[in-house]
Amino acid sequence: MIAVLIRALIFVVSAALGLIAADVILPGFHLHWNDWWGILVAVLVFAVLQSILAPLLTRFARRRATALLGGIGLISTLIALMIAVIIPAAGVGIDGPTTWIVGALIVWFVTAIATWLLTPLFLKDDGRKRERR
Repeated sequence: MIAVLIRALIFVVSAALGLIAADVILPGFHLHWNDWWGILVAVLVFAVLQSILAPLLTRFARRRATALLGGIGLISTLIALMIAVIIPAAGVGIDGPTTWIVGALIVWFVTAIATWLLTPLFLKDDGRKRERR
């Protein structure tokens, strides 16, 4: 149970890092810093949507479009960003098609790297689970 909560927190932190990186790097990608509540909503909405969309899209791609499997993370990132921008309370805005594409790439990349780096720091895999299976 604690491991699930730690994984969820890691994913929320990595989502925040991805959104912040896109805000810093891209001129058309905006986090509304004067509204901290909106940024929190944007991060939580993005993280929840990403965690729901990725497995759903993976299942769909395995059944119907295996060529999409490699890009599922990027596709789910783009969809989660689209929904987060639509929500009025979320403090994120994206201007222009190039910013949408590059922003999704940045958020996806930073989120993936942050999750990959943070998980071993906070969750120790002692190997006993794998041996029992």
